[in-house]
Amino acid sequence: MYERILVPTDGSDCADYAVEHAIDIAEQYGAELHVLSVVDSRDVSHSAPAISPQQVEETLRERAESVVEAVADRAADAGVEAVTAVEPGIPDDVVVDYAVDNDCDLIVMGTHGRTGLERYLLGSVTERTVRRSAVPVLTVRASDE
Repeated sequence: MYERILVPTDGSDCADYAVEHAIDIAEQYGAELHVLSVVDSRDVSHSAPAISPQQVEETLRERAESVVEAVADRAADAGVEAVTAVEPGIPDDVVVDYAVDNDCDLIVMGTHGRTGLERYLLGSVTERTVRRSAVPVLTVRASDE
């Protein structure tokens, strides 16, 4: 049923719960796990004047690469093949496009990664992904929410 499962992650606790589910499902179905982290272009463009956008993007990219590699290591420990990607852009746009471009059968993602006022002002990446995705989206809520 599932051959390629996409798990977008920002390294948050909620995304980490989604990763656990995605690895478990991939293990059960013998599916390939696609681990994606998006460097949000809005974060880069709203950086402090003393820091160049290139420095902000580089820092965010390095963190994202560390996050996807950690998930790939966890997948490997479970015997699941993982493909990692770090892409720039608007997160829900990138997630939806990535799923289509890579023929993913399922997206597994946390209900939210951001917290506080920022989350309410920007809206939910997960909500927009669910509305726009051509493939099923399994949403995972962190257990302490």
